[in-house]
Amino acid sequence: MAASAATSAFTNAVAAARAHAAPAAMAGEATAQPTGPLLDVEALQQYYGGSHILRNVGFSAAVGEITVVLGRNGVGKTTLLKSLMGVVPVRSGSVRFGGVDITADTPYRRARRGIGYVPQGREIFARLTVAENLQMGLATRRAGSALPAQLFELFPVLKAMLHRRGGDLSGGQQQQLAIARALAAQPALLVLDEPTEGIQPSIIKDIGRALVHLRRKGEMAILVVEQYFEWARDIADDYAVMDRGKVVLSGTRETMNEEQVRDRMTV
Repeated sequence: MAASAATSAFTNAVAAARAHAAPAAMAGEATAQPTGPLLDVEALQQYYGGSHILRNVGFSAAVGEITVVLGRNGVGKTTLLKSLMGVVPVRSGSVRFGGVDITADTPYRRARRGIGYVPQGREIFARLTVAENLQMGLATRRAGSALPAQLFELFPVLKAMLHRRGGDLSGGQQQQLAIARALAAQPALLVLDEPTEGIQPSIIKDIGRALVHLRRKGEMAILVVEQYFEWARDIADDYAVMDRGKVVLSGTRETMNEEQVRDRMTV
């Protein structure tokens, strides 16, 4: 009965997401057609109560590139991503996606526009199967859409585990599942919050290879928030370092001063 309830909840959640997506799609809602950076963040300010969390944060992310945001714990990285995804409203500043101002958009409208989000901690559906978790990623696609074959090319282990519950996977396998779920919608922008956290080294390498492969295809922009400096440096095209809610260093990988970046990431 527990499994049946979980499957029913899964079906209802997919139906609800599609119900949100359908009206705007029929109304011809604008989708991202970038002429410059796909994502352009300008002067974001965010507060929690009286605490000033984000201070005039700005950066951009382009198609065919990986942009990494680096920083220690508590500097505002996760708050930044929640603001980008519409989970928390920003106090001021703007978020533009494909030239469209999405600052006031709800999370589901951002997903429908083509933003895929892999949250910190993975947040897969533990009682649903791998296949059902992946189908959740199709919620903004047309009914009956098939899972892209690319998902299993990037993460072959998932194909062998389609009927296993998500909660029975290892932490690394769950992270691969969370990334594949976001990719199922074929987003224009993939956003990942600390994808290496708590993951074994072999799978960290697999995730890095997958992201580099996606970059080389040149079909999406990738934004990664991370603390693991060496891994992030190796996959990055552009970077921004946050400290006390501000971007204090930024540039391309070629111009990165590693000593300065490491100093900002040391507790």
